[in-house]
Amino acid sequence: MAALVLVPTRELCLQVYGIAQQLVHRFHWIVPGYIMGGENRAKEKARLRKGISILIATPGRLLDHLQHTSSFVYSNLRWIVFDEADSILELGFGKALEDILELLGSRNDASEQNKNKMESMQRQNLLLSATLNEKVNRLAKISLKNPVMIGLEEQNKTSDSSSARGKNHTSLLSDDEEKILEKHSTKVDQTVDDFKLPAQLVQRYVKVSCGSRLAILLTILKSLFERQLSHKVVVFLSTCDSVDFHHTVLNQLEWTSGLQLDMDKKQKFLNCKVFRLHGNMDQDDRKKSFLGFSSEKSAILVSTDVAARGLDFPKVKCIIQYDSPGDASEYVHRVGRTARIGEKGEALLFLQPVEIDYLGDLKLHGALLTEYPLQKVLDSFPVNGQRLHKRKQISLDMHPWIMSLQRALESFVTSEDTTKKLARDAFCSWIRAYTAHRGELKNIFMVKKLHLGHVARSFGLKEQPSLVGRSHQVQLKKRKKELKRERPAKRRKIPAKR
Repeated sequence: MAALVLVPTRELCLQVYGIAQQLVHRFHWIVPGYIMGGENRAKEKARLRKGISILIATPGRLLDHLQHTSSFVYSNLRWIVFDEADSILELGFGKALEDILELLGSRNDASEQNKNKMESMQRQNLLLSATLNEKVNRLAKISLKNPVMIGLEEQNKTSDSSSARGKNHTSLLSDDEEKILEKHSTKVDQTVDDFKLPAQLVQRYVKVSCGSRLAILLTILKSLFERQLSHKVVVFLSTCDSVDFHHTVLNQLEWTSGLQLDMDKKQKFLNCKVFRLHGNMDQDDRKKSFLGFSSEKSAILVSTDVAARGLDFPKVKCIIQYDSPGDASEYVHRVGRTARIGEKGEALLFLQPVEIDYLGDLKLHGALLTEYPLQKVLDSFPVNGQRLHKRKQISLDMHPWIMSLQRALESFVTSEDTTKKLARDAFCSWIRAYTAHRGELKNIFMVKKLHLGHVARSFGLKEQPSLVGRSHQVQLKKRKKELKRERPAKRRKIPAKR
């Protein structure tokens, strides 16, 4: 093994492996390969035994092979690349990275025994990160020697405040490395991490009440695909349960705009393929979704933030952030899936009226959003086969199209127990995720400001959240009673000892 590339997610591992294959396909003696969680470990062991020149790996599986695969030879390792290092650390792989560096003999504070392994071999380490924080600085300290920083603009002026901060700050880097960071600290402090977004990216927000969110999401998606048949859209959600529920709705919802709701006349609301992606899926399903969405010309991907970092989906025209991100950096990572390499792209952020102050936080970081023309889009759809004539502006919740679509959603969700369970699980997980916002964002995203009945309505549930919770409690009680009945029955079957 000559080169090692560490990545945070399995999808990014597949993507880097695909690019490596394209780059070295004419050089038959250079063999790329990958190892990652969820794959067959025995097959990976066989590939490592045969020999791999460029290895792309996730930290957990790499550490597993380093500790337990004796045929894994890495004595010729020359390059180590930490791709999306900040994301790797955010996912909790900090300790794994330290152990990997220790075993490979690339840790600056490693034991003498491991240092002697690689003393005769020159090695170059590269650390790629979108942000610099304390954890990334610590990783740089233990993995890099005399690093050269690339990607930050030089600053001619430094403020007294930054120099004072530097004196009192306990640095995780060496003195020389700290001097490099001090040159760039002024700009980071003054601009509050001002992010540079592509000029061709159109950023918009839509202000909707909580109860109508799902109906409006479906309306916008339908409008996008009617406007342009070849379209790829990524919808970001906050939880895995929410992804499963919305994937089912977008994939299976049937609809008719006629006067009579004839089953024969019903057709799929969205005539495109819908994929899902989140961390709780089986590896085979994750791989199929990733490769399937990448190869399609027109499709929707419903995903958690697992798709927000590093992935390069070709020809994605629109990013919809249905659930608001955390800090501004997460917003930037999400919209970074579109408007790539000079191509045009759109980004749409869903906000409730109580969350509108979030726009001010994004503005501080250089993200300026304009309002989406939702009323115009709603009026363009026919209701009962007829288009609406111009009339006085009414609230979005009372719009005939939204009311008709909401009834169809509630009917679809309550039609089957499995769909209803998906909606309940999604509702509960969404509430938990909403309470998890950190820092100053807690003053914007407050559960106390929400009408939980409207939240339930956004998942197609007719009953109040208290009834949802009560139904779960009833099911748990039934399960406990059934377990109690089964235990005495099992005890009776056991023959007495003689």
